[in-house]
Amino acid sequence: MKIDLNSDLGESLGAWRMGDDDAMLGIVSSANVACGFHAGDAAGILRTLRRAQALGVAVGAHVAYPDLAGFGRRNMDVASADLVADVIYQIGALQGLATAAGTTVRYVKPHGALYNTIAHDERQARDVIAAIRAIDARLVLVGLAGSPLLDWAEAAGLHTVSEAFADRAYMPDGSLVSRRLQGAVLHDPQAVAARMSRLATDGVIEAIDGSTVRIRADSICVHGDSPGAVEMARQVRSLLEHSGVTIRPFVDAAAQGAPR
Repeated sequence: MKIDLNSDLGESLGAWRMGDDDAMLGIVSSANVACGFHAGDAAGILRTLRRAQALGVAVGAHVAYPDLAGFGRRNMDVASADLVADVIYQIGALQGLATAAGTTVRYVKPHGALYNTIAHDERQARDVIAAIRAIDARLVLVGLAGSPLLDWAEAAGLHTVSEAFADRAYMPDGSLVSRRLQGAVLHDPQAVAARMSRLATDGVIEAIDGSTVRIRADSICVHGDSPGAVEMARQVRSLLEHSGVTIRPFVDAAAQGAPR
């Protein structure tokens, strides 16, 4: 058994520090790096990319709505022409910084409200898919496990990866509990690790109402900005490996830098 462990990184902005990228990069196998639209400044993003390259961590573009004030978590009704161009712009910017850091952008994982919207909104989903195809159709698209987005992307010729969230609660239908609701974000590292071990080995996760949801996931996300994120990621990785699950990037890491 094998699975990818990813985290959203590169999200500090000037004097505003977000997460501990250095520590997380020593744990995860893939890094979803901010592109400046919801978080991240150029110098900080470059530092994160260089650290990822040194550790052989796979790099992806964490594209978002243009929403610095809301950290990319506010829904936006963006016109198709703007959304396509915004996604191309963000991927291109990260590609340039990644080249300077000696690594390569291998996949795209939308962030926050954009991620949740395109999981089910076909118009915006197709805009993001079109943007990826326009800049590099070899890029893998990461999306919510079981969502229509993955089918739309595969029909358009993209490779996809199904993702589950370690630190988020699930609804009985397999969608994420809204952050506006109590209990949406999980904080107990041991409980989260146990949930992810069960997911990786049995393919199921407990929903917020106590029911069981079957989820097929190729990658597990631990949000880098969550309180105690590093300890949570560390315990998730430790228990997965103890359960016989190998942690490795879903893309070939050979071109990313030194092997882990």
